[in-house]
Amino acid sequence: MPAKSKPPFRADQVGSLIRPDNVRQARKDFEAGKLAEAELVKLQREAIGPVVKLQEDIGFRAVTDGEFNRGGWQRDFLLGFENVKLIPSKVPVRFHKADGVALQQPPTMQISGKLKRVKPIFVEDFKFLKTKIGPNSTPKITIPSPTLLHFRGGREAIDKVAYPTIEEFYVDLARVYREEIADLAKEGCRYLQIDETNLAYLCDPALREHAKSLGEDPDQLLKTYAKLLNDTMSGKPDDMVICIHLCRGNYGGAWVAEGGYEPVAEQLLSEINANGYFLEYDSDRAGGFEPLRFLPKGKIAVLGLITTKDGKLETKDTIKRRIDEASKVVPIEQLALSPQCGFASGIEGMAMTVDQEIAKLKLVVETARDVWGDA
Repeated sequence: MPAKSKPPFRADQVGSLIRPDNVRQARKDFEAGKLAEAELVKLQREAIGPVVKLQEDIGFRAVTDGEFNRGGWQRDFLLGFENVKLIPSKVPVRFHKADGVALQQPPTMQISGKLKRVKPIFVEDFKFLKTKIGPNSTPKITIPSPTLLHFRGGREAIDKVAYPTIEEFYVDLARVYREEIADLAKEGCRYLQIDETNLAYLCDPALREHAKSLGEDPDQLLKTYAKLLNDTMSGKPDDMVICIHLCRGNYGGAWVAEGGYEPVAEQLLSEINANGYFLEYDSDRAGGFEPLRFLPKGKIAVLGLITTKDGKLETKDTIKRRIDEASKVVPIEQLALSPQCGFASGIEGMAMTVDQEIAKLKLVVETARDVWGDA
């Protein structure tokens, strides 16, 4: 099978990688007011060069900065918009692990006025990443989904003076995202990933009930989020690839949502104008491959068959068997392989060592070469 010339590649990755100890400590010191921002940025950037080389040496064509430039996968970006702030959550979040369930109440976002993007958010990070990659690599940047500014807090977390109707809020939200995407495109970004949790949460009966408790109809919310994502991606350059990563939550081996993709698959795969989808398929909680029947020709499903929630290494034979199962639903040329999620959603909460992470990344590339003949 010929090599893919554009992303997502046969061997791909979700984005975040385990940060070095000095970078994790620097972030803690910065947040405690013990370290200047300039020194934090310096230490983060010093660590990005080696992690880029690591990815290239393993054989990845899509290369990220490991998200070393941020404290967590979502907050650094979302708090970059004016009038977005953190508030305590009123809703406990159930984190599932193999040994039980833990209730936590992570902060949520509040919209306290009109949304504005007063300056670029991740554009400088992308420009720096470009300086570190080799000629055969494609720089990949990840951003959190705009749905995160609605789902957990609902309408009550959005200022009603600034936004008398929720429709006005969604219009502004898509606009500020488009502004960031346009600036990334101007700097040469042609591979963007949107990290989306809430469509995956709408696969879980318990979280659909949470949506109802906020006064939302889960089925209508799915349509609303699909339109929001399409409005967010509209106007991108024709040669920019945007993929959506579906995540059920990832922290220290724990997850938030369970349930197969069937409740959202048709809308997600057929009606959202993404080029590809990174789909969790590392355990039974994601269900079977049958929902892939909705994947249109020309789109790619990247199968997250290698877990980042456990350091135990999967076998090539197991992964190949599962790819074969998926290929009975959708043609194998529309499939690719990746880890199920990033390896470090934030500075804490890793489920394995760096050596185990490297072994899993190598497994992605080696298995993809065996299956498709290229990575």
